Amino acid sequence: MNWGLGAWTALVFVFLYLPILVLVVYSFNTSKLNIIWEGFTFKWYADLWDSVRITRALKNSLIIAAFSTVLSVIIGTGGAWLLHRYRYRFSRTIQTLICVPMIMPEIVMGISLLVFFTVLHLKLGYLTVILAHVTFCFPFVLVAVQARLQGLDPAMEEAALDLGATPLQAFWLVIVPCLRPAIISGALMAFTLSLDELIITIFTTGPGSATLPTVVFGMAKIGLNPMLNALSAIFIITTFASVLFSNHLKKLSAR
Repeated sequence: MNWGLGAWTALVFVFLYLPILVLVVYSFNTSKLNIIWEGFTFKWYADLWDSVRITRALKNSLIIAAFSTVLSVIIGTGGAWLLHRYRYRFSRTIQTLICVPMIMPEIVMGISLLVFFTVLHLKLGYLTVILAHVTFCFPFVLVAVQARLQGLDPAMEEAALDLGATPLQAFWLVIVPCLRPAIISGALMAFTLSLDELIITIFTTGPGSATLPTVVFGMAKIGLNPMLNALSAIFIITTFASVLFSNHLKKLSAR
């Protein structure tokens, strides 16, 4: 029985990660068609930095992800603290509405945001993309911080208030340091999600704010390009590193 479960688990992992491994290996292939292995090279990684279109899109992605992460951390941390500290009449409803962007189909969310920005006469660009990314990123920060708040000793805030601290000082000097691992973990998740988002970005981006995923999607529709393999390999390694670091921070938060 155990042997069968182990074999099934191994088969699932091979199914999930073998295509990714093949993509990474072929990012070092000298062949332009990337169908048959011809030799080892770093040429495609070097060509990435010579591509103005890709470097500009990468710059846009980093700028948008950075702003989205900062806003998501502020809104998510503040919202988690308010929901934890105070009791509202419709707190469960509010909690449900906050989590809706996490499970809503991206195409539905993208279309609804496009209609919303059109009604407000907002020109599609950096602002609309950042607002769209914050909409689905901040709930992940909020959930991560809420999980940490559940194990927080309420006596810590009371002790700070008894010693003369104001509620704001108690929150900033006592609560926030305790929440730091959860905040960093949520921030990494928000940054990764923003950097990787495609569908919602397609509906909310403008001519000068195209992100890296949208550029890669456009290049992939034209045909095979070895640079896409190299770029995907970099994204995969970065994503894995961010997830591992985020899980490490969650373990520290749990302790």
